[in-house]
Amino acid sequence: QVQLVESGGGLVQPGGSLRLSCAASGSIFSMYIMGWYRQAPGKARELVAGITSGGTTNYADSVKGRFTISRDNAKNTIYLQMNSLKPEDTAVYDCDAKRPYDTVHYWGQGTQVTVSS
Repeated sequence: QVQLVESGGGLVQPGGSLRLSCAASGSIFSMYIMGWYRQAPGKARELVAGITSGGTTNYADSVKGRFTISRDNAKNTIYLQMNSLKPEDTAVYDCDAKRPYDTVHYWGQGTQVTVSS
């Protein structure tokens, strides 16, 4: 069992930056594959960025070069640094945790990111 709590969302102008945080508790954090998902109105939920226990990362094409995912196992926290934000980045972002070879996903409550002038 893993419990996840996101923070850092808000309203930002195009071209601005935000850093999302996801604090985990309830299990061994370092064993989990972690990721950030987002869902915009009328669109499917998509994986924005993922990171393995070894630090390997992957990104959606739409955010490559702008977003950076990282993890701090000592703090049981992952981050999503979002730069050069665009209106199309507007969505509810949520944190996800999964163990390798396990189909069960754990997720947080989500945090709203709105990019608008």
